[in-house]
Formats: sequence, structure tokens, C-alpha cells
Amino acid sequence: MHDQISRAKTLVVKVGSSLVTNEGRGLDVAAIARWAAQIAQLRSLGRRCVLVSSGAIAEGLQRLGWTRRPHALHELQAAAAVGQMGLVQCYETCFRKHGLATAQVLLTHADMADRQRYLNARSTLMTLLDMGVIPVINENDTVVTDEIKVGDNDTLAALVTNLVEADALVILTDQAGLYDADPRRAPTARLIEEAVAGEPRLEAMAGGAGSSIARGGMITKVLAAKRAARSGAHTVIAAGSEPEVLVRLAQGERIGTLLLAQTTPLAARKQWLADHLTVGGMLTLDAGAVNALQRDGKSLLPIGVSAVRGEFERGAVVGCLAPDGREVARGLVNYSAEETRRIMRRPSSEIEKLLGYVDEPELIHRDNLVLL
Repeated sequence: MHDQISRAKTLVVKVGSSLVTNEGRGLDVAAIARWAAQIAQLRSLGRRCVLVSSGAIAEGLQRLGWTRRPHALHELQAAAAVGQMGLVQCYETCFRKHGLATAQVLLTHADMADRQRYLNARSTLMTLLDMGVIPVINENDTVVTDEIKVGDNDTLAALVTNLVEADALVILTDQAGLYDADPRRAPTARLIEEAVAGEPRLEAMAGGAGSSIARGGMITKVLAAKRAARSGAHTVIAAGSEPEVLVRLAQGERIGTLLLAQTTPLAARKQWLADHLTVGGMLTLDAGAVNALQRDGKSLLPIGVSAVRGEFERGAVVGCLAPDGREVARGLVNYSAEETRRIMRRPSSEIEKLLGYVDEPELIHRDNLVLL
């Protein structure tokens, strides 16, 4: 039994362009309808799902009547812009049949690398999931240049897995999983049923590029699993054509290749915070706030802060000091230094009145806070 996947509360599902576009022949509406039906079933079981879908460029080529993928960046971007319309329209129609709303989210590497944009993207995605909406994510191919390009949607799916703190990443592909050799060339190739994400031997097994339609290959999937494991998420690589694949995985059935993470999501996040060498600023807390953090495991609210030191932006790592000057915790702050000075010593209910907007009621949420 794949208990790790059956226990997952939040899943990121990635479907490759060769699946979505039926090897480049145009959108495979029947396949998209099947995945939508399966995700609807997962939603009814209380699972939160994010979909990362390739296929915009391949669909754009089809709509424009181009027979081969161009090399010029501006032509690829134009194809993506045309294709994205069809891709999202198709997902929207298929999910609506099951009473589910969808949202289009286009991301670039810069959205992930910049701390403020990372937090903004995270807030948006978490809000959509709380509302029961299915985010359909793709790389923003219409504006990316090579410097900001994630480069393939396997990597993007892993970054999104980290972003929403998902428990599992399911990569649907045109292969049954990861083999110890290329099954197209070696008839004796054996399917790897289970391994630890990040094992060096996996990268050696997965060498080689993908199809003419897709950017990645098995190597990008193995590297994506390694990246997802850093935030504690397990990865399954399985065939998208397998009947009811998502539902069966969620029920604990063994399908494809399971690549296991060694840490829990929260532990990985807290370790990252604890290891952060430079802090953007310091918050001095009153004794009540220190107690709330240390004894009760609560979030830090603005009312518990008595002083702010340094200049920092939303999303910075800041230290939390007890009244005697000891650093007792550190975490990701939801407001800038200037905003924190305006709302400190005040209840969360006054944030909107003081700032003109409210982002989060907590100054630092307990999931983004590590005790030292």
C-alpha cells in the first residue's frame, strides 16, 4: 500500500504536454475530462488539489497550424499565448461539469525567487484552496525569457509543491514510471516501484531527454522529486493513461514509482528557518507573547510586540527577542518593518483600520515560526 499518498491532504498533480495534447495532435479533451472527474472525486474525499498542466505551446502550434515547434523565443511566446486560451477553456469546462470552479495561475521563476512575490503567490493559492477552487498552473510562457524560465513544468510542479506545502506530488506521464534503463531501448528494463527521492543512482537511470513535444524527460521528474522531498513531499511518477490513476493512488494502490521524502513538511520548513543565518530585523516581545509562543505553541500577534529593530520587507526572516534580549524564536513576518511599527501593541482587529488593508491576522504564523 502507498500509505504516504493515501494520507496526503494536499496533492499537486502535474500532467505533461504529450498527455494533454495527445502527442501534439491538439488538446485531448477526453483525457482532460477524465482527470477532472478524478480530481472532483478527490475533492469529495476532502483532498485539496492543485493542477500543474503543460500543453499551452503545443495547443498554440495546433491552433496556428504550425507543424513543428519553432526555435525563436518570440514565436514560442506567441504560440503559448494562443494555446493558453484553449487549455484553460478546456479545463474550466471539464471541471464545471462537476460543480468545481477553476483559477488560472501563471508563474515564473522570479515569482518563486523573490520572497515577497513568493508569499503573495502562496497567499493566493492557499486562499483558492480554502475556497475549494482548483488552481490550474502553468509557466508564464508568454513573458518568460531564459533568465527567468523555470524551464520545464516538472520543476515548476516541485516548486508549487514547496509553495503550498503539499504532502504529495503526482507526476502523470506517458511512461509507467521510472525504469532502471530506458524501456524503449532495453526490453529487460525493470520498473522501480519505490526508492528514496534524491538517491544519486536514480539520476543515472533517468538520463536522456523527452519527446519532441515535451521539454523534460525522466531526468526532470527525478530532479523534481528530489526538490519536492526537501519540503517533505513524496512523489509518484505514473502513467496518465492508467484508468482512475489518481483515485486509486489516493486509495493507497501501488501504481508507478514512489519516491519517498525523508522529512515531514513542517520539520523541513522549521529546519530551513532555524538554519537561516541572516535575519532581516528583530522584534522585541512582551512576556505574555513569549509565553504564548513557548508554552502554548501560538502564532505571534501584533499586540505582543513592544519594539521593532531594523528595516525589512514582508516575507523576511526576523528574530523574536524576550524582554531580557534573548532570541527565543525566528520566523517569516507577514508585514514590513514600517507596517509592523504601526500595528504593534494593537489587536489584530485594528490592522485594516491602521494599514488600509489586512493580509493576515498574525504577524508571524506558527507554521512559519521556529522556537530556538
